[in-house]
Amino acid sequence: MSLAQHVIHHPLFALIYERIWRPLTFFSVSGRTPRADRIDAERTLRLRSARTLLDIGCGPGNFTLYLSRRLGSGAHAIGLDFSVPMLEQARADNVGPGVSYVRADARRLPFPDGGFDAVCCFGSLYLIEDPMVAAGEMIRVLAPGGRISISTSYRRPGWFGRMITAYFSRLGLRFFDAEEFPKLFADAGLVEVEHQVHGLLQYLSATRPVAA
Repeated sequence: MSLAQHVIHHPLFALIYERIWRPLTFFSVSGRTPRADRIDAERTLRLRSARTLLDIGCGPGNFTLYLSRRLGSGAHAIGLDFSVPMLEQARADNVGPGVSYVRADARRLPFPDGGFDAVCCFGSLYLIEDPMVAAGEMIRVLAPGGRISISTSYRRPGWFGRMITAYFSRLGLRFFDAEEFPKLFADAGLVEVEHQVHGLLQYLSATRPVAA
């Protein structure tokens, strides 16, 4: 287990993650606030037309609860994480009607094919071993007509990108080229692919087409 993975499994980190850690670190590497990320997630996932949502790497559940409140009436959101302290924090701070939390490995999702109208993973793929396997699982459980949205690290070109990648790799964080996820989405047959880069983070979304 990497240093970064050890940290996210610590109860203290779960307590400060959304209160201190995420706002400061994400703004420092991307220039974006949590509010901007939430608004963008709501837009890209098209939540008003979704009945089921899966939030992978949900951490303490702040995004899960926020997104659940943007779903249509009678809809349900599931937050999934592997960290027990994170899920305990989620169940303490971010419960509500139509929200539940599940502990599972993102590389082996315990859900049927096409089970969710919206699937997201914000700020977690770079911590997961075999992240492309996890991304493939996200696509597998996405329903026809559904939307997928992720934010993850971005390997910038040039000497600065190489330096940042080398440093954070020692901590167990992975960085991805600009082409990796758009290609994965295209190869899986997804359409309406959006891709934006903000500093050291990249944001992607796409649609699983409805079969003819």
